[in-house]
Amino acid sequence: MASADLTRKERERLRHRQQILDAAQVLFAEHGFHNVSMQQVAARAEFSIGSLYNFFKNKDDLYTTLIRDLIDRFQRAITDAMDSTHDEVEKLRSYVSAKTRVFRENMDIIRLYLRETSGAGINIRAGLDDEIRVRRARFLDVLAGIFADGIEQGRFAGIADPHLLAVGIEAVTNTVLIECVEDPLNRSFPEDPDVLLDIFFRGLLAS
Repeated sequence: MASADLTRKERERLRHRQQILDAAQVLFAEHGFHNVSMQQVAARAEFSIGSLYNFFKNKDDLYTTLIRDLIDRFQRAITDAMDSTHDEVEKLRSYVSAKTRVFRENMDIIRLYLRETSGAGINIRAGLDDEIRVRRARFLDVLAGIFADGIEQGRFAGIADPHLLAVGIEAVTNTVLIECVEDPLNRSFPEDPDVLLDIFFRGLLAS
């Protein structure tokens, strides 16, 4: 539903919900998920603790909502970018560029997710992890389809299985972008998507 179709009360509720999420993101990023209470989130968002519980069941609900919202932004940005062209090579360039932009714009929440995923107590959010795995599998199918189309059209050499190529390009981009998130002082986000894509487009061995 578009925002213009919402009532004033619905728009206000969405605005309040976002205020709470923004406050939680700042506090989680600064202090870590386990070191922040719902009372602190309420104080930061300037809501009563009762009002906070009208929006979110508990702190885990806050965290999973933050991550789901990030995933939704990620998928929308990348899907819109890839849908903007029919050329397989340009689709991959759009994929890398959009993915880099989302990582750069959401460093705090991505760093939080990485930290919490590797920490203790993540089992309480196993459902979220399962959802992420399902979404990842679906997106890998989309990437594999791009490689398969490129091979069929003669754009790419058919030297590898399209699914393996999809896994490979996701792994390379994730590794590089995560390193930039974790060490921004020494690593910069690649502005040119071909910096990463040339690993696939040109290979490593000198001719």
